[in-house]
Amino acid sequence: MKKYTWFLLVIFITSAFSPPDSIDGWPVFARVKFNSTYFKDLNEYFLVPAFDKRITSLVGSEITVKGYYIPFDLPKNQLIISKNPYSACFFCGGAGPESVAEALLKIKAPKLKVDQIITIKGKLKLNDKDVSHLNFILEEAEILN
Repeated sequence: MKKYTWFLLVIFITSAFSPPDSIDGWPVFARVKFNSTYFKDLNEYFLVPAFDKRITSLVGSEITVKGYYIPFDLPKNQLIISKNPYSACFFCGGAGPESVAEALLKIKAPKLKVDQIITIKGKLKLNDKDVSHLNFILEEAEILN
């Protein structure tokens, strides 16, 4: 019985201190600060992220986000996921740009319903220049559920 107890203890300690397979994106995104910036060519202000070393060090890392599918007319392998439901998302409600992410899927997206809860995993790419894309992009992404 003692051998079995030691074996379980070793497995518990190993799993408790091993790094996660993927990082939860929402808390990471929430730490990013944004500044309102005027884009003369578009004659409009946009919130532009100030990415610090903490988040830039995660570029290329596996990131997972669980949230709500937000419908947009996008290519078949691209979708938007929000931390909040459609009525309270960044585009329709009062949430900030840290609460949405763009996913570039490995394959065509399945048919999803508005506010369907999904989990997406992909490699983090940051965007602070192109206002036609979101600030947090998950490349080579896949829907886990």
